[in-house]
Amino acid sequence: MRVFPVTLGPLQENAYLVETGEGPVLIDPGDEPEKLLALFQTTGLIPLAILLTHAHFDHVGAVAPLVEALDLPVYLHPLDLPLYEGADLAARAWGLAIPKPPLPVRPLEEGMRLFGFQVLHLPGHSPGHVAFYDPEGAQVFSGDLLFRGSVGRYDLPGADPKALFASLKRLLSLPPETRVHPGHGPGTTLGLEARTNPFLTGLEWEA
Repeated sequence: MRVFPVTLGPLQENAYLVETGEGPVLIDPGDEPEKLLALFQTTGLIPLAILLTHAHFDHVGAVAPLVEALDLPVYLHPLDLPLYEGADLAARAWGLAIPKPPLPVRPLEEGMRLFGFQVLHLPGHSPGHVAFYDPEGAQVFSGDLLFRGSVGRYDLPGADPKALFASLKRLLSLPPETRVHPGHGPGTTLGLEARTNPFLTGLEWEA
């Protein structure tokens, strides 16, 4: 899979245009739809669907205009539907504005195979947080679960620290060479985070 990352919006969220064997998809279009439309033109890749790791406003801000422009289906875990439906109000509470994300959405579920990805339900940052794992390419799109040198917040509405660290443990059970494409900040690998991430180094991880 070829991956085209782009950083968007005031919270510097990472979206990813991914060329899969089943066609291009767009992961977490958080803001700046015009920037994403320009990327589609530059690469010649028009996504067939929008895949959401979770529904915090900084990951869904460009969904509405892209659906309107390209008539794309949107995939989201059902447990994050309340966050999705209230994303515009959540943005307003931060002094920001996004268009209300459109319904309906198509459900993601644990173990689902979609566009060459395995869907992993990894709650904690939000109830319906997922990651998209590409075992053939040894890469994972981790959303806001794991970052280089840090982990996702677990003090937000619907977050659960116990679930988040259980999800991190599960993620770290994947091969250590797996590349991580996070929702914010630079990429990393699972092996590097297991060795150096201060949130993880004091814990026991299954091989």
